[in-house]
Amino acid sequence: MIAPPLRSAAALSILLCAAVPPIAAETSSLERGRAIAVQNCARCHATGATGDSPVSAAPPFRVLPQRYPVENLAEALAEGIVTGHAEMPEFRFPPADIDALLGYIDSLAPAGTRRAKP
Repeated sequence: MIAPPLRSAAALSILLCAAVPPIAAETSSLERGRAIAVQNCARCHATGATGDSPVSAAPPFRVLPQRYPVENLAEALAEGIVTGHAEMPEFRFPPADIDALLGYIDSLAPAGTRRAKP
């Protein structure tokens, strides 16, 4: 049998641990989104909080949330982004990757311009 003070400490530990996964899940999703951006987009776009895009016509990801609602990219990422210039390859992503990538792009925006979390 666990002594009452230890039981309370154990219960508190369990409650605290239960509160951590959403934060960890969000961080994990942002890390996955960053990895997707680096792997698929960095050859043309600046995918971080600073720096110029390697291809001048490719906007840095950090400015995308300032230009239009990031969630508007979801459909294009699911169906395949196609642009009017040959340098942009066509990409299609599964829903979990779209959410991670859009969350990452949104995280690059200044705090006052980020989209509301669902």
